[in-house]
Order: sequence, then structure tokens, then C-alpha cells
Amino acid sequence: MMLSECPDLLTVEEAAQILRIGRSRAYELTQRWRETDGNEGIAVIQLGRQLRVPKAWLEKQLSIVEAA
Repeated sequence: MMLSECPDLLTVEEAAQILRIGRSRAYELTQRWRETDGNEGIAVIQLGRQLRVPKAWLEKQLSIVEAA
């Protein structure tokens, strides 16, 4: 899956595929994001009972990794 082809909000599973991590680990990291008020983990937005990862957050994180 190419990030450029993704919608603005991804499922946690889609974000996990892009980050090449497991589904369970991705959910752990979204929980960490919520527990630390956004200081650690994977950025996530809760829409009702669903969680979504902003594409813009993924793009920013991946650009930091590429620049390093």
C-alpha cells in the first residue's frame, strides 16, 4: 500500500501495514498516544467507536525518518 494512494484518515490496520508493524502493536501505540496526550505512540482520532490515523501524521513521521 502506497501512502500517496491512501485516504486522509486510515484505519489502524492500514497504518500498521504502512509502518510495517503488527496490528496488535499498532493498537498498543494508539493507546499510548491517548494515555500520553499525544506525546508518544501513533496519532489517532476516535470517531464514535472507530479509530483513525491521520495520513498527515504518517507523512510527517515518515519524512522525519527519511531525513535522518
